[in-house]
Amino acid sequence: MSSFVQQLPALIGAVIGALGSFLVVVRGDQVRFRRERAARWEERRFTIYADYARTLKASVTLTYRLAAHYGNDPHPHPLTPEESGPLLTEAATARDPAGEALILLGSPAVVEKARVWVVTVLEMERFLREERRDPEAWQALLARQRTGREGYYAAVREDLALPPGHSARWSLPQP
Repeated sequence: MSSFVQQLPALIGAVIGALGSFLVVVRGDQVRFRRERAARWEERRFTIYADYARTLKASVTLTYRLAAHYGNDPHPHPLTPEESGPLLTEAATARDPAGEALILLGSPAVVEKARVWVVTVLEMERFLREERRDPEAWQALLARQRTGREGYYAAVREDLALPPGHSARWSLPQP
């Protein structure tokens, strides 16, 4: 029995060491799991943010082309209302699920900036459905749309901790 008592401190040390090792490994796995989960959600948010921007930009491009038909925009490839109707419907249909995904996973700041941008795009579409011919009013809408887009991208960059990006305000040659 005395040899058991003499080896007891070593046995207790081995048990404590094994338990400590187990706790360190479990804690490391928890930290790695949380980090990987955060990275996966960040990738998903990035994809959703990009998809929403892409679908909204498709609508914007179609409005440019339709506005060119009415003489409001210098876009080189105008579309008639008959040609643009199905395309605008398709763009709006694609925009709805992208918007729902954005609402589900986007940060409140990004969702709010997306709302500002899409409201302006909806105003642009209404302007064209009314068949207005007012290049100055159209240019004001374009400026608001560009500001809305800039705000959306800035909010996305902030949410994803990305560096500041380009404003995408390029000076184009006048026609």
